[in-house]
Amino acid sequence: MFKFTFALIAYVLSFSAGFAQDFQGMAVYESKTSTADFKARMQFNKDMTPDMQKMIEDRMKSMFEKTYHLFFSRTTSVYKEEEKLEAAGQSTGVRIMSNMMGSGGSFYKNTKDKTYTVDKEFMGKEFLIQDSLPNLAWKLESETKQIGGYNCFKATAIREASKTDFRNFRMKKKEDEKKEETGKTNLLDELDLPKEIAITAWYTPEIPISQGPENYWGLPGLILEVNDGKTTILCSKVVLNLKDKVEIKAPTKGEEITQKKYDETVIKKMEEFRAMGGGRNGSMQIRMGN
Repeated sequence: MFKFTFALIAYVLSFSAGFAQDFQGMAVYESKTSTADFKARMQFNKDMTPDMQKMIEDRMKSMFEKTYHLFFSRTTSVYKEEEKLEAAGQSTGVRIMSNMMGSGGSFYKNTKDKTYTVDKEFMGKEFLIQDSLPNLAWKLESETKQIGGYNCFKATAIREASKTDFRNFRMKKKEDEKKEETGKTNLLDELDLPKEIAITAWYTPEIPISQGPENYWGLPGLILEVNDGKTTILCSKVVLNLKDKVEIKAPTKGEEITQKKYDETVIKKMEEFRAMGGGRNGSMQIRMGN
């Protein structure tokens, strides 16, 4: 491991000299979250026709398969979802999941200050989350592969599962058919969350900056792929030394809040939704108060 780490440092240094202080680049990422357990769960709903299942699967695909752009410099970056027209006629369940996930805006990272800022909309209210970047205990592996022509190295880590990241949730096993048929369960009662998430990242020392998609950072090279539980984020395009510079700055709109306070707010609303029988009444809505 010592020999590998020493060789990696030398590899990074050999490329670093070619990156000027005003260096800027752009990477396109495709994010996909597995929904296999949700699809399997729908098979138990006897009232759901094949057409209804197809409609919900299409809606979930649009929600869990997205394209993002990362604009980065040596120490800062902004990660933003590619804008698309929202599909009309979304089912209540899909709208509920979208609200639980929170609509993300711009995710700004400053690796020098080790801070991040992200604007999110949850239940019709805008928040500006400002906090310290997570400090993952990355384990550098010797395994390599190529992504888009770049030599990449493997790194792994374990982190606590976020209770407000809907992508980490999974459907509970169907243990009680009678309970399901009585309609006493609701959407949130059907969900389970693992305690920890195993993360595998692939980074390239050929772009020696400590950046990556979402809140991933801390490796000796740009992260081109992340496998985070059920979600895979893969880089499909990289453009270096952009001719038309993009202003990389933190978002400013929304109620300022820490990540912990935001998570507490989301969890509280989820519990309220459960108490109100969430997922069984199509007209059920929750509004955020001031």
